[in-house]
Amino acid sequence: MIHYGYTAASVLAVLVAVVVDLLVLRTRILRTKLFWATYGIVIFFQLIVNGVLTGLGIVQYDPRVIVGVRLAYAPLEDLGFGFGLVTLTLILWVRLEQQARRRQRTTAAGTTSTTTTATTSIDRTTHR
Repeated sequence: MIHYGYTAASVLAVLVAVVVDLLVLRTRILRTKLFWATYGIVIFFQLIVNGVLTGLGIVQYDPRVIVGVRLAYAPLEDLGFGFGLVTLTLILWVRLEQQARRRQRTTAAGTTSTTTTATTSIDRTTHR
């Protein structure tokens, strides 16, 4: 009996990453050239590492739980998991950076108006 549990989980990882990026957090990194250039570098090294680990038999996969398509000895499903892992990490990183920038702008706006008010008050008292 064949069960494609690993394949289903891999597809789910890809779908979750896409949905989180485009619909939930709306970072839209999947629409940028920078993401795809970065991911190209990541996938290159992922294939090298997966190829070594699976080619030497250090990591083995039950053929009943994968589709059977391999790239550099690694099952295709590993690319889906890698995509999900890398993409979700970058999405969260971008989101946290966006939030930090918003906080800085809010703090800077509050500090600027307070500083301006304080400076104006000081100027008025020294020039009397």
